[in-house]
Amino acid sequence: MSSVFQRIGVVGAGAMGRGIVQLFAQAGTPVVVFDTQPAAVQAALSQLADTLGKLVDKGKLPADAAAATQARISAADTLEGLAGCDLVIEAVIERLDIKQALFKSLEALLAPEAVIVTNTSSLSVTAIAAACQRPERIGGYHFFNPVPLMRIVEVIGGPRTEPSVLERLSALARAAGHLPVVCQDTPGFIVNHAGRAFGPESLKALGEGVTSHADIDRILREQVQVDGQGFKLGPFELLDLTGLDVSHPVMESIYHQYYEEPRYKPSVIGAQRVAAGLLGRKTGQGFYRYDKGAVVADPALAEPTPPRVPSGLRAWVAPGPSQAAVRALLEGLGASLDTGAQPSPGSLIVLTPLGIDATEAVRGLDARRAVALDTLMPFGLRACKRRVMMTTPATEPGWRDQAHGLLAADGARVSVLRDSPGFIAQRVLAMIVSVGCEIAQQRVASPADIDAAVRIGLGYPAGPLTLGDRIGPARILEILEGMHRVTAEPRYRPSAWLRRRAHLGLSLLTDD
Repeated sequence: MSSVFQRIGVVGAGAMGRGIVQLFAQAGTPVVVFDTQPAAVQAALSQLADTLGKLVDKGKLPADAAAATQARISAADTLEGLAGCDLVIEAVIERLDIKQALFKSLEALLAPEAVIVTNTSSLSVTAIAAACQRPERIGGYHFFNPVPLMRIVEVIGGPRTEPSVLERLSALARAAGHLPVVCQDTPGFIVNHAGRAFGPESLKALGEGVTSHADIDRILREQVQVDGQGFKLGPFELLDLTGLDVSHPVMESIYHQYYEEPRYKPSVIGAQRVAAGLLGRKTGQGFYRYDKGAVVADPALAEPTPPRVPSGLRAWVAPGPSQAAVRALLEGLGASLDTGAQPSPGSLIVLTPLGIDATEAVRGLDARRAVALDTLMPFGLRACKRRVMMTTPATEPGWRDQAHGLLAADGARVSVLRDSPGFIAQRVLAMIVSVGCEIAQQRVASPADIDAAVRIGLGYPAGPLTLGDRIGPARILEILEGMHRVTAEPRYRPSAWLRRRAHLGLSLLTDD
């Protein structure tokens, strides 16, 4: 174990505090834990002993290593019991006044060279340090739950934090097997900042009535494939797991800390559901209902059976980069192709828009028999789990149903959306990339650290900049510009980081 710190104190014996204690004690450093509630400390020690015992039982930790880890953990009856520590990590309630008071107290009893850090996820490290006489030794050390398993930590420096403090904290993290990502003290740091797209943009689509929350979850779990991987949970499944009482305040906090930046605007849906107590799994009902932790099936959210496709269906595909691939798909599914320059009167019209909605894409054509197919992700014959189509407000039900049945003819599941700029996957993925590019543009952290932090911290199939590279910066730019043009909403304006690299043909990971 690295000797950068000899004795670590942890204030707060909740889930985060316990995880931090386990991480560093298991890595070889003596750790002292304190909480204003003595019962919380005893409960933490008991749970840590239980956790270590289970690791031994599963063969993941030798018995002597578990015993040595426990021997390194001690409890302090008072805050003064941390006086001998050269690093103290605060993991208490997310209230600035409480953290500032604690830091002032710690500064008064610790040695002048001791480092004090906060595990805050949403508050300003600079504001916490402002209460101290020596802000140069104050930093942020933001871990993710469960700490021993989420092997990443954001190492945050305020404007007055000494670089050597960040270097020592990074060395400590690496010695404990965690990846340190160094970032500036900005709202949300890297991971919570980058998370302002997946949930918020999905909530916005839900608020526009594009489709149900269950269908948005299915699309983002099953349609999206990046290097063979997708999202493990849909956005509403994730919000229910985390709890809206946790997620919605973070959305509001980052939005307000960035002075109402439109990219980060929360949804009124979240505020209403928090007020109603529909928080998720913890309350038995969120976006889904739960019984003993399991989702209760809701017939209203079930997918409809695909309609039968009448024989002889003819389909015309609008010109564009995907025209040949969509024609091959439709022919493979059993349709006959209309290859004229304009659609014949009896043909289904298939559009393939990027960023714009079906209404914009159908201009000059007969909207009554038009549908749009999302071609951003794999959609070929027997090559995908799910296809996504949408209609215009003028699309007649008969044509919609024929298209639905046709697109499901090889066994793929099909989501049918109301009109939306960017379907679901396009708008959500483009916003993930857009926010990631803006974080890079602000120089919050290096492009590589942004990608690593988001991939590990949020469990995405790829970091936002790599995701943009896989899809293609030019395509992401086209999607955002299309959404911006159709909606006139500034949230969709592309980042300068994205625009420049797309125009120059560079990777989004290219620093400057």
